[in-house]
Amino acid sequence: MNDLYLFDSELKKQYFASVICGLDEAGRGPLAGDVYAGAVIIPDGVEINGLDDSKKLSEKKREKLFQEITEKAVWAIGIATVEEIEKINILNAAMLAMKRAAEGLEKHPLFVKRPEFAAVDGNRLPPIDIPAQAIVKGDQKSACIAAASICAKVSRDHYMEEMAEKYPDWQFEKHKGYGTKLHYQMLDKFGESPIHRHSFLKKYYESRMFHVEHQDT
Repeated sequence: MNDLYLFDSELKKQYFASVICGLDEAGRGPLAGDVYAGAVIIPDGVEINGLDDSKKLSEKKREKLFQEITEKAVWAIGIATVEEIEKINILNAAMLAMKRAAEGLEKHPLFVKRPEFAAVDGNRLPPIDIPAQAIVKGDQKSACIAAASICAKVSRDHYMEEMAEKYPDWQFEKHKGYGTKLHYQMLDKFGESPIHRHSFLKKYYESRMFHVEHQDT
């Protein structure tokens, strides 16, 4: 048993929980697209080798692990839309996505028992009705959080690839909505798409205004 599974084993002992789930989100930083969250219960006796923080893994490795997680574990995805991000802010939207992911576990065909404890990546807890602990860098410490991190990241990447087909001008398949040089070039050329987070573009518009003003002087 590796360190990530030992960590989860200790959590089960500490909280007298026979079933725990991991929660993590993906997509708080991008300028476009929904925010995603993953919830994962790794059944007893199942060990998925290579789990780690999704950001540390190559795309190929993430996809491989995602396939294994979705075959062997109980998992669910929760989403908060761009409209919800704009209405309640990104932090609250990420918490909402995690709540929805946790609630979605019961719909999984392998679901047997409701989690008695949730291990949540980060320093804030979503509004869920089971005991939970926020764990900073939890996706590097806990197997179920790492699995949730991978599910959230890969699912969001797939969604952004779908958005790239719907809105090809912005090349979302290349930057997944993050603020890369290419993405800003596409914004300069085409403006906002229907899935851009307008509130996230404030600095971009201020920068453009600054350049326009200084070109006029």
